[in-house]
Amino acid sequence: MDLLPFDDAAALAPARVTREDLPGGGFVLRSPEALQPFARSIGSWLEHWARMTPQAPFLAERHPDGSWRRLTYGETRHLVGRIAQSLLNLDLPEHKPVVILSDNSIDHALLMLATMHIGRVSCTVSSAYSRLTKDHSKICAILDALDPALVYASDAKVYGGAVKSWGARCPAVFSTHAHDSALGQHGALSFESLLQAEETETVIDLYHAIRPEWPAKYLLTSGSTGVPKVVINTHRMLCANQQQMAQAWPMLVRYPLRLVDWLPWSHTFGGNHNFNMVLSHGGSLTIDEGRPVPGLIEKTVANLREVRPNFLFNVPRGYDMLLPYLESDLEFARTFFENLEGIFYAAAALPQSLWERLEAVARKVRDRPLWFTSSWGSTETAPAATSVHWRIDRAGCIGLPLPGIELKFIPNGGKLEMRVRGPSIFPGYRNNQEANAAAFDAEGYYRIGDAGKLVDDTRPERGVAFDGRVAEDFKLMSGTWVSVGSVRIRSVSACAPHVSDAVVTGHDREEVGLLVFLTPQAKALPVETVRETIAAGLRAIKAEGGGTSQCPTRALILDEPPTVDDGEITDKGYINQRAVLTRRADKVAALYGDGPEVIRP
Repeated sequence: MDLLPFDDAAALAPARVTREDLPGGGFVLRSPEALQPFARSIGSWLEHWARMTPQAPFLAERHPDGSWRRLTYGETRHLVGRIAQSLLNLDLPEHKPVVILSDNSIDHALLMLATMHIGRVSCTVSSAYSRLTKDHSKICAILDALDPALVYASDAKVYGGAVKSWGARCPAVFSTHAHDSALGQHGALSFESLLQAEETETVIDLYHAIRPEWPAKYLLTSGSTGVPKVVINTHRMLCANQQQMAQAWPMLVRYPLRLVDWLPWSHTFGGNHNFNMVLSHGGSLTIDEGRPVPGLIEKTVANLREVRPNFLFNVPRGYDMLLPYLESDLEFARTFFENLEGIFYAAAALPQSLWERLEAVARKVRDRPLWFTSSWGSTETAPAATSVHWRIDRAGCIGLPLPGIELKFIPNGGKLEMRVRGPSIFPGYRNNQEANAAAFDAEGYYRIGDAGKLVDDTRPERGVAFDGRVAEDFKLMSGTWVSVGSVRIRSVSACAPHVSDAVVTGHDREEVGLLVFLTPQAKALPVETVRETIAAGLRAIKAEGGGTSQCPTRALILDEPPTVDDGEITDKGYINQRAVLTRRADKVAALYGDGPEVIRP
């Protein structure tokens, strides 16, 4: 039987923090623990584990026929060397990125690692821009901005149209159907052809030449209001961040992660936090082809039944979609929780109702408690700036600053705006001086745009609570500020289990309202049953008190799910409030009318 990390008293670092008060009511939080030395480059981890544990499992993915493709650390390093040599043989421009357009896969991982191993830059772009839409204007604008040296995608039949629309201005590589595509003058290469080159000493020479300040990756911001900004991720910031997490979670050094993970590598959560955490500590990653959406969540359930991970990283929507399977099938729940030691949630706040449902089903099948944990950060912060590295009893806390991080709180519009500085913070946006000038304050702190507050003003070691986006909040006609983040979480919990997410309305109006998205299970119920649950939730919020700024007085069910094309939902599964309000202005107007579709307490 596997060793259990939380039988180890030293599995987690103690909750400690120092506070420096600033003039004007602000303050700075820091970890009292110094950041220890960290790896020089991403490739250092692969070189280490390929040498120390070459037979240890690293990557696995399921083939369409149900069989598995698996790679050890030794096999991975061998293939990475061949691909790196092929990239050199192609004589690609050194300062242009290798751009990846498709979802997570072993081929994707190998190309990403090979690119970074020789000091070149990898950039994974959300597949939604190419795969889930017929309008290729946005991906063409992104490729124009990136100016890639090479473009890769898994299947030419799926992604070839996007590449062709752009004009195929550089070599294109596909894992399947490469020779069936017609991509203009450059043609297309098969991924298999990249595996044919014999690695030369040039590969290892270039690996040794990498400096920590060199870019390892470009990642894109959400781009909900235009072409995304290109975030430079250096080897230093990514390697420092994993050392920071290892000091907060010492268990990582002694208990290698075994993950089943779907989170896309085009985002920092899946591509930096999770992938790098596995790689840096010699763990194993099963690439989950499922998603937290109807029709694909079943694939995730099948993978979880078979692999039985010891940790799960997910967004709240992912847990929401898993819960009906766990609650209705105790045998699956027993399998799921058998080796699981931690539940990690990020990208959006976890409603307390989901926490309590997860705990309730876990208690039915196991004796030891689950550890719920979270973190806070962004693409620009590698991503973790804070971590919950102790046991908490409810959602809302985002932890304490990691070693080497300085977290500054500045009064702003009735809230405390958080700004962050440290070795894991990005150096700036690529080719965007205007955005860079606005990104940092005079002391070099990154202006992330989020607000926070202490869980306990008298005991800062109890952690920081997320307090919404500074720019997302709005005022009612009364002049009272509405905290969108806290109202959303409170509302989703109160309307459980029928509401999967909510968009908060009321800007320049007299009352707060909600546009609500239903869970798949709720859509199968009689509409009056669902409406009454939502009305009861609104009454419960009102009974708790808090005034007009915290109590929605009306709700409207949205029949159409959020769309990726219009930026309403990201491929991590969370809702873009601004995009929904803009696209569905007619629904906001209906919400504040007197129609029968409006739900009241």
